Amino acid sequence: HRFDPPREHFGGAGKAGRLLGNLVVTPVRKGNKELKQGAYGKVKIHQESKLSQLKRLDEVFAAMTLLYIKPLHSNLDHSSISATFNKSDLKFCDDILSKVSRSFAAVIRQLPPPMLVDVLIFYLVLRALDTVEDDMTAFSSVEVKIKHLIQFHKTALADPTWSMDGVGEGDERKLLQQFPKCHSVYADLSPDSRRIIADITARMANGMAEFVSKDLGQGTADIKEYNRYCHFVAGLVGEGLSRLFAASGHENASLASELHLSDQMGLFLQKTNIIRDYLEDYVDGRAFWPQKVWKKYSKSGDLGYFRHQHLAPNRTASLSCLNELITDALELAPDCLRYLSKLQCAEIFQFCAIPQIMAMATLEKCFDNQDVFTGVVKIRKGMSCKLILASKEVEGVHDTFSRLARKISRRSRTGDPSHARTLRACEAICEMTVRSSEMTNRSLTKVISICNYLAPVLIANCSTYLYMRRSALGDSAFPSLHQTQDVVVLAILFAAVVYLMSFGLMGFVVAGDSTFRQQHTLIPAAEMCVSKK
Repeated sequence: HRFDPPREHFGGAGKAGRLLGNLVVTPVRKGNKELKQGAYGKVKIHQESKLSQLKRLDEVFAAMTLLYIKPLHSNLDHSSISATFNKSDLKFCDDILSKVSRSFAAVIRQLPPPMLVDVLIFYLVLRALDTVEDDMTAFSSVEVKIKHLIQFHKTALADPTWSMDGVGEGDERKLLQQFPKCHSVYADLSPDSRRIIADITARMANGMAEFVSKDLGQGTADIKEYNRYCHFVAGLVGEGLSRLFAASGHENASLASELHLSDQMGLFLQKTNIIRDYLEDYVDGRAFWPQKVWKKYSKSGDLGYFRHQHLAPNRTASLSCLNELITDALELAPDCLRYLSKLQCAEIFQFCAIPQIMAMATLEKCFDNQDVFTGVVKIRKGMSCKLILASKEVEGVHDTFSRLARKISRRSRTGDPSHARTLRACEAICEMTVRSSEMTNRSLTKVISICNYLAPVLIANCSTYLYMRRSALGDSAFPSLHQTQDVVVLAILFAAVVYLMSFGLMGFVVAGDSTFRQQHTLIPAAEMCVSKK
């Protein structure tokens, strides 16, 4: 606390000035400055111990597979990309993408070359805009921030020399400081892609400006406002991606008009993040949980009521509130699956599927979990690797959604106010996905089909071996079993004959059943390009 006395008491016959002068206050930012702005780094992250993660051998195997056996292939070095864009500027964009979003970087790089850079720049432009919106201390007033937001598409995307300093922290600040490098790559995109990116950026900025002026210390007002915010910051991203997919020629042109499904897919991801980041957002003074929901459970009428998990009444109320919001998000999952069913390019499918199943896994992890109110809940890295591998096929995505929905359904408490609604949401997801029994039967069918081809080969080889042994030993009908090897071969022959007699036709019968046919075939981008040529 520092202050000068009133002017009449300055002394010096009225000629004395202020002793202390004007105080210049430099905002003190807490948390890890090298990571992100806001409350990131101030809040505990709930993670399992390394020993606990290593005990899950399936996840360890998935991590090893993703790292060394089946890594996500990067198309960034494709000749068409090198010939189109400035190499140095593109490298900066790729490097900064890895730093501001490690999870999205690898997923973006595996996209088809004709649209990889489009999506990369689309993400960086929106990340730069989001950095401006998130910074709570850099601007002198709300009006100044709103002005920057509304003009962002006219300045950042129209002026090749535009940059911004002193906004954001860590790599986000660096992105804004060196934004001309992003603009250089943006300028070399196709006119259609530039038009789509500029349009989505302008609409998102206007939506952000609408909410910047609102007091969000206690969250959004109601579900309608909650959905509206999620639409601006995530639903529009879904729309932009759909339009980019269609413009690339790798997806049907009709995908660009799937505005509702694109929006729902974005809302599913954003609501998951908002639910998970309850404490971070509350500490940052800018929360999004709808008051219409949480005030039903907060006895103090304050959003921070749920932080006090040492009190039993608070724990019960907080979990009921959490489960209602998670159920609200789960109700969007069927539309996400409908959107995925409209995709035909394998790389685009995986690009869209990975964040969707990650979000579903996060919701399952957060459901009825009081850790949400004492820190940030995150899924295990091994689990993430397992989900990425599952995202390569439609069946894997369906099985993951179905399995996680059933886990949530089993954990839903009878006394929870949202119990019935939660069960309905989980049931809707299971009805949209390939049921686990069908998945098991499909896997069994594959095994049986392999055995159907393997058994005759074994019978032929074993019979030939025994015939040759009979000739060598001079036996008249059947060779005498003089060696252990002869016994093993005879056992294999017997097993193969019994298999064919018992199960030989099953694989063909089941394979012909339409129930087990794959309904959705994904096509690699390279094959699609060849067919177009």
